Amino acid sequence: MKSNWSERLFGTPKFEPLVATSYLFPLLYLLFFLIIPVLAMLAIAFTYNGSLSLHWFREIFSFNSDYIKLPSTWSLFQSVKMPGTGETLYIIQGLDFGIVLNSIIVASVVTLLASFIGTIFAFLMARYTFPGKNLFRILLFIPLLVTPFVSAYVVQQIFSEYGIVSSILHALFGFRVRVDGLAGIALAQSITYYPIVYLNAYASFINIDPSLEEQAENLGSRGFHLFRTVTFPLALPGIAAGATLVFIFSLEDLAAPIVFHSNDLAKRIMSYQIFSKFLFGTGERSPLIAALAIVMLTLAIIAFLGIRKYVSLRQYAMLSKGGRWSPRVSKPRIGQALIIYLLLLPLLLFTITPQVGVVQLAFTEQHRIVTNVTDITASVTGVMYPTGSITNGTLVTPKGGWFFQGTVKGYSDSIGVINGSISGFFVGKVTVNNGEVKLTGDISYADFQGLASRYNGTIHTQMKGPITGTGELLSGGTVNLTSTRFKATMFNIPAGQVSKFSFNYVKQMILTPDVRRYIVNSLLYSTVAVILIVLLSITSSYATSRFKGALTPVLESIVILPMAVPGIVVAMGYFYFFHLVFPGTPLDPISPATFNPAYVLILAYSVRRLPFAARSVYAGLQQVHVSLEEASMNLGASRWKTVTGIVLPLISLNVFGGAMLSFVYAMSETSVGITLGSLNMAKAPITAFMKEVLLSAAGSINIAAALGVLLITVQIISIVLVNVITKQRYSFIGLS
Repeated sequence: MKSNWSERLFGTPKFEPLVATSYLFPLLYLLFFLIIPVLAMLAIAFTYNGSLSLHWFREIFSFNSDYIKLPSTWSLFQSVKMPGTGETLYIIQGLDFGIVLNSIIVASVVTLLASFIGTIFAFLMARYTFPGKNLFRILLFIPLLVTPFVSAYVVQQIFSEYGIVSSILHALFGFRVRVDGLAGIALAQSITYYPIVYLNAYASFINIDPSLEEQAENLGSRGFHLFRTVTFPLALPGIAAGATLVFIFSLEDLAAPIVFHSNDLAKRIMSYQIFSKFLFGTGERSPLIAALAIVMLTLAIIAFLGIRKYVSLRQYAMLSKGGRWSPRVSKPRIGQALIIYLLLLPLLLFTITPQVGVVQLAFTEQHRIVTNVTDITASVTGVMYPTGSITNGTLVTPKGGWFFQGTVKGYSDSIGVINGSISGFFVGKVTVNNGEVKLTGDISYADFQGLASRYNGTIHTQMKGPITGTGELLSGGTVNLTSTRFKATMFNIPAGQVSKFSFNYVKQMILTPDVRRYIVNSLLYSTVAVILIVLLSITSSYATSRFKGALTPVLESIVILPMAVPGIVVAMGYFYFFHLVFPGTPLDPISPATFNPAYVLILAYSVRRLPFAARSVYAGLQQVHVSLEEASMNLGASRWKTVTGIVLPLISLNVFGGAMLSFVYAMSETSVGITLGSLNMAKAPITAFMKEVLLSAAGSINIAAALGVLLITVQIISIVLVNVITKQRYSFIGLS
């Protein structure tokens, strides 16, 4: 009876502690640190006034609410005149369908764009050989380098009204463009995520049996018809797998929404709403955001389960090392070569600009150049505030002058028409005659803020110089300036910037204790998490690859499940779970004064990044024939000695490759890091600090960029080590 029970449950004729542990350790670990936290959040979401209710979901799915509605305008872009210059500016920001629909639409658009770009590049690299192909390989690798926040910031700057794209359009056609809001998020995410589709599609294309296409050609199929009817359907499982990951990653992404958050429309997606309401909430977070997190989780799981019929679990995490056949490779015809070099190469160069921009920001120090302008002729209307009572006659202002403020309009040969606000001090003679006031004197110092037609954007500067004018005495003792003229020296005008190569920001990153602390935190959390990941991946993969008990499909599904659970959902689940189970302890996120995010982040990293290592270890175990273990055990070796002495040494390279991949992604983990980590910044990871500096003072972006370069360096080192040691061609996005 005992052996039958063990065989049904674990797939072994008799009970073996090591096999049982291989099943139960990952199952219980993921049960406690993934399933139960999500269920805890589920319980909160379905509770209203202490009883079970759908109240929060009814609020979310009510039509014409903040979450689902029709746009107030159907115009995809706005046309405005830029102040000062009068230039036409087209603002592309998307349509507001409500928070839930906005998230779905953005994720769908990103998925379509990323799939289109990734599939084109994959087919090109898999089927054609041409001069410069190795350059394409290198360039296609660059977008894989993860730089949270900063890469989205670079995209934002490129598509701002004074960015490179807008400047080109202005030079060619006389108008400017700004991509912002939901459109900006979709653009930044598409550039970031298309390599995921590329890697999966590339694997599918090179593993297609050439004889299938040759048979179609023998039957008369050629060109696009062949691709549409044979090649693309055969590659669809890999393309669909990559597209599904892109949809989930877009849905949960926080970096792009935070970067574009100055536009109100960019805030109207689920990930930002959950993050902002969670982080800036007080006391118990509203069950509404728990319900919103459940909606996001449901969408992700639907997408994940929808792809299961096209691709196996292994294909989600592994890129094939090559098929049994030599792939069909040919030289492009003249027309195809023109498309490659004139269309695809510029597109590829454009998609690496975020990473190039990150490096440039990290190693560039900018100094503002200021200039003085002496040819300002302007007029001021406003109010002057004398320091004492005014009577008829001629008065002389005191040494400090009288304060005035108002609006100023004028002209300068250097910076064109100026228009803005001014506040400063008038020193001179004031003649009063029956309420009429005449001024003769100087502006001793005035602060100007406004626009200049020959200057890009707002200027904030100072001016001084002679002024004459008239006004009228008001009943409160103030003077209404009705007509004044002055010629002034305007000084400290930003005339440009000088950029120079510098290691200053990298030095600050390394030498500043407050910055270095976040690097150490991330290294520590990621290292401990990887130790747990290795244990979990070895035990789960060994159980599922070697034994076929009743728990095998359960374990297979639960190990890959974290890929379908958005990071912000994990963070929310952990918040509710650890508050309920460990109130008042360092594990309780509700008490920021005592909360230590280190333990929670390590657990979250180990769960979130487990599938990458688990699939790598699983692939290694499939290459080790089970007869080697059987021979060892037939010769008297125990299961433990067989596993540690034979199996583990044979799969050590796969374990190493999976561990390095998980380490890289743990270091750059964004959603959990900036949500739970921000509750106690002293113990926060790198990504939480990058978020803080990005939203703080000017110039902080350079420090964030330096941290981005650090993450890039870690990723490159990991890739090189994995490729050299394990001989794996790709080692990113869970693919190897």
